Amino acid sequence: MIGIVDYGMGNIKAFSNIYKSLNVPHKVVKAEEHLKDVEKIILPGVGAFDHAMRQLNRSGFLDALNDLVLHQKKPVLGVCVGMQMMANCSEEGVLNGLGWIDATVNKFNKEELNNKPLPHMGWNSVDYTIDNQLFEGIGANPRFYFLHSYYFNPENKENSIALAEYGKKFTCVVNHGNIFGVQFHPEKSHHNGVQILKNFSNLQC
Repeated sequence: MIGIVDYGMGNIKAFSNIYKSLNVPHKVVKAEEHLKDVEKIILPGVGAFDHAMRQLNRSGFLDALNDLVLHQKKPVLGVCVGMQMMANCSEEGVLNGLGWIDATVNKFNKEELNNKPLPHMGWNSVDYTIDNQLFEGIGANPRFYFLHSYYFNPENKENSIALAEYGKKFTCVVNHGNIFGVQFHPEKSHHNGVQILKNFSNLQC
């Protein structure tokens, strides 16, 4: 059973529709007690880092999520800001992140963008740096849909398992044990995004 955490942020219905089409058991989790029978977790997110963290902090999910992810080692997939919240902190705000991965979230340097606009919005190819179950059935240099102005910067570069390029190469997929994150939006990325979500549902950690 996959639990899609509804703390007031993210494209909840889109994830649910994809898993429904795949016949993957899932549910939208709106209260902490509904996490009890969940085997995997989707942590979506859109918008600003601090707003997302405030929403999560107020939701009542935090202690349960920390227990499931850090102690019970349930697989979790953070999406966009949901991934960024897994870091220690972000240049976008002042609140602490979840600290599930030793990382900071940094803003793109405009001088490195060669007149490219912010936010980084649209389709971008992705290069795998490490083989991972999350990429099974997806060909080389797949394209995914991005919408962001900040990027995840892990302290341990082995946690970075795929890169994209926007003025500079940046980490767009991370993995640390049972913890996974993608900067792009799989729910908006057509067949490649569907395959990512399917692979997550089949993960063996």
